[in-house]
Amino acid sequence: MQHAPAARPSHASAVRALPGAALAAVLALGAAACAVGGRGTEGPAGPVPTTPQSPAALPSAELPPVLTRGQARAALVGAGDLGETWEPTQGAATWRDELLKATAERPDCRRLLDVLYTEDLFGTGAATAPRATAALDDVAGGAQLHYRVTSYRAADLDRTLAWLGTLPDTCGRFEARDADGTTRDVRVTGLPLPEAGDARGGLRVTVGGPAPDDGADTGADARADGGADTRADAGGRVLALDLVAVRVGDDAISLTNGTLGTPADEATRTAVEVGTQRLTEARRQGRAQV
Repeated sequence: MQHAPAARPSHASAVRALPGAALAAVLALGAAACAVGGRGTEGPAGPVPTTPQSPAALPSAELPPVLTRGQARAALVGAGDLGETWEPTQGAATWRDELLKATAERPDCRRLLDVLYTEDLFGTGAATAPRATAALDDVAGGAQLHYRVTSYRAADLDRTLAWLGTLPDTCGRFEARDADGTTRDVRVTGLPLPEAGDARGGLRVTVGGPAPDDGADTGADARADGGADTRADAGGRVLALDLVAVRVGDDAISLTNGTLGTPADEATRTAVEVGTQRLTEARRQGRAQV
């Protein structure tokens, strides 16, 4: 007499035979599979869309580590560096609004005027905001020097320096016009600088009265006669302004040094030399701390 083969246990019976812990694991795996495969009879779901992010919110591997604010302040120049007649500023010079708040037809010249007025040489965004600033007055000569330390990408800093180098050709002489329609004769020349930092650029900009109708280069004639500039406006005011920047790695110093009269050349050179040395030392100490 043959015995009938034993019935195979059903799936349900096998599930019931599983210990409690194993059953919990099976149910958890099944739930995960349903979540991946989608609901009902739908096919596998596509990639989960990501939420778009603003470029400003995304981390950038290209942005260099910036100086701390303490390190940037250590790279500033002070009144004691420039001489006995210099002291912390008492406020923005009045010629800033009188002679620099103007515009020009050519884009590069218009941008130059904006930079001279705002002093935002490397841009106006949060990434290019100065890490430290100083403002000093020459109480004897009437000059005012503004100094900044900025951290940004070396390639972008160099592009700005290269742009400065083009301005004596593209904006060597042009007319600026203020909100009242008054025109100013503007001259731009290259400014020799000490061999400082990794890269550097400098301009001397003079802003005076209306350009002569005959087109004579009165500025060149005046310099030949000892430096006085005859392009005075009705108030006898001609602004001479140095604009300088020096890059050291991914950091830079920039300054403006302006006066109604003879420029304080020595102050500009001293600020460049002393400032570059201090920025180099601040960067070295920062790396040592890391």
